Amino acid sequence: MGYGNWLSVKAWGDFACFTRPEFGAERVSYEVMTPSAARGILEAIFWKPEFTWQVREIWVLKPIRRFSILRNEITTWQSERSAQGWSKEGVGGFFAEDDRAQRHTLCLRDVAYVIWADINLKPHATDPVAKYRDQFRRRVAQGQCHHQPYLGTREFTAYFSEPDGTEQPIDLSDELGLMLQDVGFVEDAAGAIHYLTHDGQGSRIVKGNAQPKFFRARLEHGVLRIPG
Repeated sequence: MGYGNWLSVKAWGDFACFTRPEFGAERVSYEVMTPSAARGILEAIFWKPEFTWQVREIWVLKPIRRFSILRNEITTWQSERSAQGWSKEGVGGFFAEDDRAQRHTLCLRDVAYVIWADINLKPHATDPVAKYRDQFRRRVAQGQCHHQPYLGTREFTAYFSEPDGTEQPIDLSDELGLMLQDVGFVEDAAGAIHYLTHDGQGSRIVKGNAQPKFFRARLEHGVLRIPG
């Protein structure tokens, strides 16, 4: 396995926030894009139920610059179950104006990355992986996407294109600490959540649990390598 079998896309934007999970109320961004955020960009461009994305490397192309903002956010969690109850009973409701608070966010400014990733076929896939790779390359070249990609939060739009071959990672090495790699979903009849899954039987809602996976992240001369 090597770069020859991997797919790449360049993504950039004016602002980004890849929130560290250890900061619950005030948002603080990781120094670089996380693998889960990179997967989100890839899936926004191209996704099929027959495969999953595996992010291999993230190249940081611009110096890391931070800035802070204050944003209006609500202070309580809202659930679909509560909304269904209000609708059924005809009473209750949520008024954001009564539940709003200003929260501090430490973001990134003027970011650009090259994402390297590969496609892992699921057992029920019937087409060769080369087909999906070609589809992804065509969509990137034509600027097509299922929805607009974003850089950590939906307010921060991501733009994308094919790398032109001149991109070089910045010369910076640093320990970034534990980083969220991705969230896996495991089917369990006694699980705490419901989620949509896809297999040879088609798509269906199942019960299960979400399991976050972390890794010790290190930026090596501007390159973040993600374990398999």
